[in-house]
Amino acid sequence: MQIVMNTPAARHFDAAVLSRAAVAQGRRPAGVGSVRTLDKDEELFAEGDPAVSFYRVTQGVVRTSKLLSDGRRQIDAFHFPGDVFGVEAGAEHRFSAEAASAATVVAYRRRDLDDLLFDETFSREVLGAMMHALERAQRHMLLLGRKSAIEKIATFLVDMAERLAGADAVELPMSRLDIADHLGLTIETVSRSLTELERKGIIDVPASRRTIVLRDKAALARLNG
Repeated sequence: MQIVMNTPAARHFDAAVLSRAAVAQGRRPAGVGSVRTLDKDEELFAEGDPAVSFYRVTQGVVRTSKLLSDGRRQIDAFHFPGDVFGVEAGAEHRFSAEAASAATVVAYRRRDLDDLLFDETFSREVLGAMMHALERAQRHMLLLGRKSAIEKIATFLVDMAERLAGADAVELPMSRLDIADHLGLTIETVSRSLTELERKGIIDVPASRRTIVLRDKAALARLNG
């Protein structure tokens, strides 16, 4: 299942535009991004791999996760079209990245970063994407530490609706297990929480089980806090 979004961030990340801008300024064109298509659950990179590239999603959704010492998986983020991920301070990736749905990404070499950032549009979009990622990470930290299961699910659904342009019906590209590992819950708790929200008339869960209809956004917002 794919989600395709024609966002400003996705439109501005155009390798040909970046290359032309570099030439116009008398600089060496940065290596154009290489496109990679991923099947659902296909790995892009593993924790500890050399961080030679960073990435932008153009189609579908990519999840980044870490395997904990006890074998559990913690999904730190879902990356949608226009999102940038894999930017590391060190030489290795701190998380693994796999496709949550069929996905397409563009890889940019870290060694070309100086040339890429010389383009004002590119640097502005990278900074904006990273700031949004930091904001989401801070919200996620609060969610994991202080919210009940119902509140976690409500927060997740509100976030998905916002990222999918405020849709009243959210077609989730990730599995219930992915949601559980993102929210620090069991898959059974995720199912029970969705059933409880449906019983209260706040959401509807059609037979497809991937689409969630948000019947009462105000109630979800209250649970979101």
